[in-house]
Amino acid sequence: MENVPELEALRQVIETNFVLITEWLRANAFVVGNLAQVILVGMAFLAARLLNPHFHRFIESLGKNPQYAKYFSRVVQALLPLTLPVMWLIVQWLSVMIASRAGWAHHLIEGVVSLLTAWVIIRLATTAVSNPSLSRFIAGAAWTIAALNIVGLLGPATELLNSMAINMGEVRISVLGIVKAMIAVSILMWLASFLTSQFEKRLKRMPTVTPSMSVLFGKLFRIVVYSLAFVIGLDSVGIDLTAFAVFSGAVGLGVGFGLQKVVSNLISGMILLIDRSVKPGDVIAVGNTYGSINALGARYVSVITRDSVEHLIPNEELISQRVENWSYSNQMVRLRMPIGIDYESDVPKAIDVAVQAVEGVERILNDPSPVCLLSGFGDDSVDLELRVWIRDPQNGLANIKSQVLLNVWELFRENEIHFPFPQRDLHIKSSVPIPVVVDKVGE
Repeated sequence: MENVPELEALRQVIETNFVLITEWLRANAFVVGNLAQVILVGMAFLAARLLNPHFHRFIESLGKNPQYAKYFSRVVQALLPLTLPVMWLIVQWLSVMIASRAGWAHHLIEGVVSLLTAWVIIRLATTAVSNPSLSRFIAGAAWTIAALNIVGLLGPATELLNSMAINMGEVRISVLGIVKAMIAVSILMWLASFLTSQFEKRLKRMPTVTPSMSVLFGKLFRIVVYSLAFVIGLDSVGIDLTAFAVFSGAVGLGVGFGLQKVVSNLISGMILLIDRSVKPGDVIAVGNTYGSINALGARYVSVITRDSVEHLIPNEELISQRVENWSYSNQMVRLRMPIGIDYESDVPKAIDVAVQAVEGVERILNDPSPVCLLSGFGDDSVDLELRVWIRDPQNGLANIKSQVLLNVWELFRENEIHFPFPQRDLHIKSSVPIPVVVDKVGE
């Protein structure tokens, strides 16, 4: 029983705290104003439930309308599961405006609005933003702002971030300004990306715009829009853009020493787009690389070979080196296939048979017609050359050559036209007689 006084003291502390908590709840929580706010929140939720089916059908109609679906398909897909919380948020915002105009207490309603806003933003970010890092950043920022707003610390936190600043002459850079600039620039960059993608899609659908000009206009539009988004984002938060003039000399030195190749490739890419010497879909050969151009980038050209290997060739190489463009002016390409026959074979007949071997090959054109010519007399063979034309070099050359030569092989065997074999005659000259001894078996 030695611990009885301690238990009695603990009981008195609990009773005292309970009385204080009860009085605080009666004075702050269980009051008519808070009860009215809870009722208003419930009424807003019921109104949102009643309006949600109409709002849901409206969002679905936007997704089904081809005029809007191509622009807002991802937004519609993200909003369809969130029609109820979005409608609840709209109605709750209206209730906050009404309460503030009427002079009623609305701190609980603002807390509900903060939580709903954070929830909707996080769901939209996880659905519409493909970058997981950016999605997590948006979710963390939304929950942080909502939590600070609910506990009433958003204002003090804003003042604290604003007080953490450095002065560079007449320019004041604060943590709050940096955060605002990051948010504004991120939103504007996202909008710029959306606008440029839609502009490039529209250019590709224009029949009068060539592929190379489409890429050129798309790149120029992207550069202009991104630059404007960056400048407007910084200017919107009050950052003096003249402060960045200090860094222009450093950027010039960087370009002069370390970014020569990058700038050269950028300028070369612009030249390639302007003179249209290469364009997406062309079949080119650069050095040992032969393939079809997949895309023209700001720094490189993507070329895919027949082996499905993608080569990223710097734009500067296509300007400074010799490039074979098999489809620059037209898609027609002539293939030459050398054929050797035996000297004992009938040469005119072999020429006719070689031309017959081309018949029935789907990709070979009839106009210009295939021809077979006598190209020369070799050491072991009579040399012929079969020439054919095709219009689709992007589909490969080796496969069609193989098919034609296989037909030549079969028809030559049927017509008894022989292929030559290397022959060498060896003559031995010596002044010393060579004795020959013949041993007979059994003697």
